Amino acid sequence: MGMPCQVNSILKLNSSQGYPSKLELNTTHQVKKSEYRIIPIDVPIPLVDQHWVAYADVTIAKLTWQNGETHITFSISRIYEQPFLSKS
Repeated sequence: MGMPCQVNSILKLNSSQGYPSKLELNTTHQVKKSEYRIIPIDVPIPLVDQHWVAYADVTIAKLTWQNGETHITFSISRIYEQPFLSKS
């Protein structure tokens, strides 16, 4: 018996999941995603919107699993001068 989970190296969020309405350096945000996910902690990873456009790097400080969801606490560590499409 195993535990289903996804391994992610990008944090992809839409507005209903808590995508920040305004990107500001060093601000902390809490979001949740469905299912269990493994995401790197304490290293910058790209933050992308629902269209796979990357706007910033975030650093995840806390990751918890509960009731089939992943709860994530992250801070914005870098804002890109020019957003870019991270998936074609």
